[in-house]
Amino acid sequence: MEFLTELKNKIKNNISRLMLNSAEYVDVRYYTNDDLEELILVDGNLETNRTLYESGIGVRVLAGGAWGFSATSDLSGLEACFDLALQNAITASKLVKIKLDMGKKPSHKDCFTTPYEKDYFDVALKEKLDFIKSIDDKLKEDWIVQRLIRVLFQRAKINFISSEGTEIERNMRDVFAHVEITALDKDGQAQKRSHDLYTTGKGTRGYELFVNPDLFSNHSIRIKNELAELIKADELEFGRRSVIVLPGQAFLQVHETIGHPLELDRILGYELSYAGGSFVKLNSFGKLRYGSEKLNVSAGGDITNSPGTFGFDDEGTKEGNYLLIDKGILVNAISSRSMISEANQKAGYELFKQSGGCSRSTAFYRAPIDRMTNINILPGNDGTLDDIIASTEDGIIVDTPLSWSIGSNREHFHFACEVAWEVKNGKKTRMLRNPSYQGHTLEFYNNVSAVGDASTWQVWQVDNCGKGEPNQALELGHGVPVFKVDNVLTGERK
Repeated sequence: MEFLTELKNKIKNNISRLMLNSAEYVDVRYYTNDDLEELILVDGNLETNRTLYESGIGVRVLAGGAWGFSATSDLSGLEACFDLALQNAITASKLVKIKLDMGKKPSHKDCFTTPYEKDYFDVALKEKLDFIKSIDDKLKEDWIVQRLIRVLFQRAKINFISSEGTEIERNMRDVFAHVEITALDKDGQAQKRSHDLYTTGKGTRGYELFVNPDLFSNHSIRIKNELAELIKADELEFGRRSVIVLPGQAFLQVHETIGHPLELDRILGYELSYAGGSFVKLNSFGKLRYGSEKLNVSAGGDITNSPGTFGFDDEGTKEGNYLLIDKGILVNAISSRSMISEANQKAGYELFKQSGGCSRSTAFYRAPIDRMTNINILPGNDGTLDDIIASTEDGIIVDTPLSWSIGSNREHFHFACEVAWEVKNGKKTRMLRNPSYQGHTLEFYNNVSAVGDASTWQVWQVDNCGKGEPNQALELGHGVPVFKVDNVLTGERK
């Protein structure tokens, strides 16, 4: 504690020093610890047992309307780290055409702790492995050619200090788990069924989440039974039909065709050289019909039990909750303070009033950029999955991403899924192999004809959302219900 107090004083002194120089704004993130443990079991054998511990400081400086960033894990070089961040900003300011501005925000002091009961890192390795092996034991069959279980535990303590006087401490914990099994179908092709640890949106995020049987371990028998049926199933035939999207597939649909296109820095062109742009323009907000009136999408941190809930972003903005799409109309973006400054200057008026609290970084040595938080389709009024099936004349139910291809501006997509079930005349019938569907983003969402109620809503976790140069893989969540889209092109033309 004494060391941290001394370090904070040094950070504040260096911030003051830069502000008396040519800095317009400074913020600092000090990671007291950033811990990771990864366990991978393949066919019952421990293939990976990886533990990483990191700590360090990242300094971001706004000078001349441009950002400069520097980071170090060697705290004896603290002053040099600050100086380099300032020099980087001054150099960048000679190149920028639009000068960024953080605006004015009142200072505040706060803290946020992810709710948990049992720390993953306090649990003995043997106990973790015994639990994972108990899942693997349920999957053993002669006809299954590979079994894989991956578990990832994360823990971090982050201290934030800015030149505005804001000080925030965050204590974060996340757990991710994935199980998959592979077998050969009747044509000799590999087929896979898998399941990821999801959440109800409520509760805690400690070891108790991982061992909750309803959310992870109990699904092993289900996917084994489904795989046994899948390898004998017929292939999905090419054609247009309704698609009922389960949460296990819907989360990726939302991630790729709503989340990424609505990141404000991507809309402004910052990702063009790496991950593409967005079909959304600044003049789209308040006007563009993104989907049918049944489509309502929110962003924010009101989901207790999600990796997309982090209390405060890496600019010290409190994570709020707001609509991105309201009854099908695009109304807001995933944003940060400086990107709002640029967008408003380019628009020529106050298009965005405040930050969405979405400035996030994956580590102390990466600069924050606009990132997804919890991007959610809100539950609708069209009943349960059974109700939606009953209202469907000709369609398929799809679950679990297998592969995906996305247009460079997110304007169209193609998804292959692990499994599908046929729906005929309001009844769920046979299972189908090699399902896929594709479409144009706006056409797809404007054909949303049913959105399931709260009983169909689940929070699915993402631990590897990639963005930025150098690349940053970040964690987030998607709360999604079952929903149905009509007149979708499905299957592959032979």
